[in-house]
Amino acid sequence: MIYPFLSVISKGLGVDLQTISYAISVRSLMGIIGPFLASVADSRGRKAGILLGTITYSAAICLIVLWPTFIIFFISLSLAFLGYLIFVPSLQAYLGDRVPYEKRGRVLGITEFSWSLSAIIGLPFVGFIISRKGWLAPFPLMVLLGVLSIIIIAWMLPKDPAPQQGNPGFWRNFQKVIAYPPAVAALIMAALYTAANETVTLVYGVWTQQSFSLRITSLGVIALAIGVSELGGELLVTIFTDRIGKRRSLAIGIVGNCFAALTLPILGRWLAGALAGLFLFYLTFEFTVVSGIPLMTEILPSARATMLASHMAVLAIGRAVGDL
Repeated sequence: MIYPFLSVISKGLGVDLQTISYAISVRSLMGIIGPFLASVADSRGRKAGILLGTITYSAAICLIVLWPTFIIFFISLSLAFLGYLIFVPSLQAYLGDRVPYEKRGRVLGITEFSWSLSAIIGLPFVGFIISRKGWLAPFPLMVLLGVLSIIIIAWMLPKDPAPQQGNPGFWRNFQKVIAYPPAVAALIMAALYTAANETVTLVYGVWTQQSFSLRITSLGVIALAIGVSELGGELLVTIFTDRIGKRRSLAIGIVGNCFAALTLPILGRWLAGALAGLFLFYLTFEFTVVSGIPLMTEILPSARATMLASHMAVLAIGRAVGDL
């Protein structure tokens, strides 16, 4: 929600867009330290990691509600992103432990629906609340939902087995990751295709607006179309990835994404072609990313949460490189 409502939030905080962009840049850098905290899911259990991520996120959003100043917003944005970086790999590791590998693509693909549905359903709802009550209005609702999530997770999620004596900590698990060539190769690959995607993501709004003289409302429609294309990519993962294999799906996704990128200069000469090219680009990218997640869960099962947290970290680094 930060990107589409950036101007409203910056105005509410009394700062300009350049200043608030620094806060977003620092938030992205939190991805580098995410594995340090997310490794708790390896050392203390998956439920502990999921709860720690949810509590961190909820506490961070609560800070904005209590003290709606730019400095607190700056701190809160970084802490909320850290909570996300702890929660997601802990959840993926939890499912990786319990779902057989041959069915894991479908299950993890379903959890990824949350990403596209947040754009399709969540963003218009947030926009409606902000237009009625102001920029701060969505945050108390998010705190309430976060607290409810903590209660439901603590109550419903089964307890992890008691940690074994001498269970390796973060450094031991991280050393396993960086010492295992397939894990390193997978992380480099993820960083590269994310950096490639970010170069298009950063400029497509400016490109379409300048090339076709679009209004702000039209840009919102394009963003919605991209959300729909991401949902389509996730649906394709749930249908095909387990059937044709994770590695093959990943290869098809990367080749398809390259093809879509190559079509953009050709199709992008008129608006309908640009929209079709962007739709194909984000469809194939989402298929690539989501097909890669079940593969990541099985590369290093003995340090699964740390491997997945490292994956989250390189995705953040890839975005930063692409923006540069």
